[in-house]
Amino acid sequence: MHSALKKNETATQCANRLPDFSHFGGALLFLLMGLGFLSACKSSKPATARNTTIYIKDPTILQQRADSLFFAAERSKILGDYRTAITQFSDYLRLIKTNPTAYYELSRLFIEVRNPGYALGFAKKAAGMDTSNKWFQITLADAFGIAGQFDSASAVYGRLATRYPDNDEYLYNKGMFLTKAEQPEAALAVFNQLEKKVGLVEELVIQKERLLLKLDRVDDAAEEIHKLVNQYPGEVRYYLLLADIYNANDRKDEAIALYKSSLKLDSANPRALIALANYAKKNGDHVQYWNYLTRAFANPDYSIDEKVSYVYPYLQMQGSDTTKLREGLQLAQLVIEAHPEEAKAYALQADMYSQANLLDSALYDYKRAVALDSTRYSVWYQLMWIYSRKEDPANLLKVSNLVAQRFPKEFMGHYFQGVANFLLQNYPASIEALNEALVNGNVDKSMRADVYSLLGDAYHATGQHEDSDSSYDRSLVLKPNDATVLNNYSYYLSLRGEQLNKAESMSRHSLELEPGSVNYMDTYAWVMFRMGRYELAKQWMEKALQTAQGKENPGMLEHYGDILFNLHDVDKALEYWRLAKEKGANSVGLARKIAEKRYILATERE
Repeated sequence: MHSALKKNETATQCANRLPDFSHFGGALLFLLMGLGFLSACKSSKPATARNTTIYIKDPTILQQRADSLFFAAERSKILGDYRTAITQFSDYLRLIKTNPTAYYELSRLFIEVRNPGYALGFAKKAAGMDTSNKWFQITLADAFGIAGQFDSASAVYGRLATRYPDNDEYLYNKGMFLTKAEQPEAALAVFNQLEKKVGLVEELVIQKERLLLKLDRVDDAAEEIHKLVNQYPGEVRYYLLLADIYNANDRKDEAIALYKSSLKLDSANPRALIALANYAKKNGDHVQYWNYLTRAFANPDYSIDEKVSYVYPYLQMQGSDTTKLREGLQLAQLVIEAHPEEAKAYALQADMYSQANLLDSALYDYKRAVALDSTRYSVWYQLMWIYSRKEDPANLLKVSNLVAQRFPKEFMGHYFQGVANFLLQNYPASIEALNEALVNGNVDKSMRADVYSLLGDAYHATGQHEDSDSSYDRSLVLKPNDATVLNNYSYYLSLRGEQLNKAESMSRHSLELEPGSVNYMDTYAWVMFRMGRYELAKQWMEKALQTAQGKENPGMLEHYGDILFNLHDVDKALEYWRLAKEKGANSVGLARKIAEKRYILATERE
């Protein structure tokens, strides 16, 4: 470091090259100065030691103070308070700079807090002060390792292996660091050397196999696993390892033979069965494929997570191939039989049913899943979603109330609460839940627009028109082409006789988006009626009434009567009012219209 500095380098230039020690306090800065980190930087003025040196003349007191700091640091380290321990060891070194153990301890602490630069600096200091201490050397190797200097770490373990030939771990670590250093040939030589000393050991064989595969020496890699097969002919794992090598390198016949050999040792081995199932599938042998696959799924030792991953593609396939639904359900049932206490087994089968629109069966299995594990929000969500699809607001409310309590930060629990309460005409509760949904969860614009839309409907139902209009406006900012919101908003404005130009524009836009909607035609006709444009209102209402839906809609028939009356066709108006009543119309004022043979203004209605 000294030689790299120019003689005329300023103190500022030097300081700019140094790491920032400010967050460790003045004690560590002083320590690093004492270590020589700053010794190369010389100012034109002599440095004072006023704030960096503590003078204790009595050596006994000095040692007592130092010992107290050392043991305090050890205590902090044991308690897991590494930052305090670092500060205390640093304070110790302000008093005693010749103890390599303190540097060693600081290195270990910086390794713990993942600071490779400081860890390596202190490790070098400790190892340099006492070259005979193996623990200092091991820490130096570890520090090289976390700093990514794997070559240097392997060199340290190489020296340790030479010094302590009876400790096989040092040689093994040398090989592992050479592997990390991307030196497969050198690592292989080390592992071969170690194998000569210790004999056939699985871990060594596996490391050698990986290195040989990296070097594309497939036959040599296979030969390594063959050693294990020959040494332990009853161990099925080694047959599978060897089969996997051949499988990964397109040596199908050798792989199949080994998978079958594995089944002779373990007839229900899932890895062998799944591998053979996949081979049969590629060959178009569905009978063999299904035989191997179902045997694997019946084995409870085959991980349920792997089974679930295997079955899920059937969810996508069942829409275009009904046989896939049957197969998927068979596999899901096998998962349940093998793992009857696993919630995800029932959730898997429920997902299959839900995708196939078999909602009652899906509900049954989702309920079993939450009974086994009530912490799985995704299953609760599916329950709410199914109740909403079944248009069952009472049960939707029960489940969404539970979800909102158990998962208060999840958006959908509050949203479905709002939906259920709205459908049950509990409008204040719906408004409360929907507003809660808006402050929970991070949802996209479209979903937030839907919440504001439903809020608009709920506020309208409670007569809170200002809040209703505001909610609709917010919904349309987020989703300006939502025909439903445009229609509802314009219709409610027309009922109140407010902002009719805005209502006309929105209603017209809804018809541009969905020109075939009979309901939207009715709304536009009613907006025209409220604007006093009766001829246009008549044209649009007649267009709606030309449809089968319109002819049976009592509200539209009554509206047409209202329009006709205002066009002075009283007899025909009476005809449509009576027809509306026959079809079930029960609006306020309809009976009076018929009895008094006149249109009843909203302000006159009871």
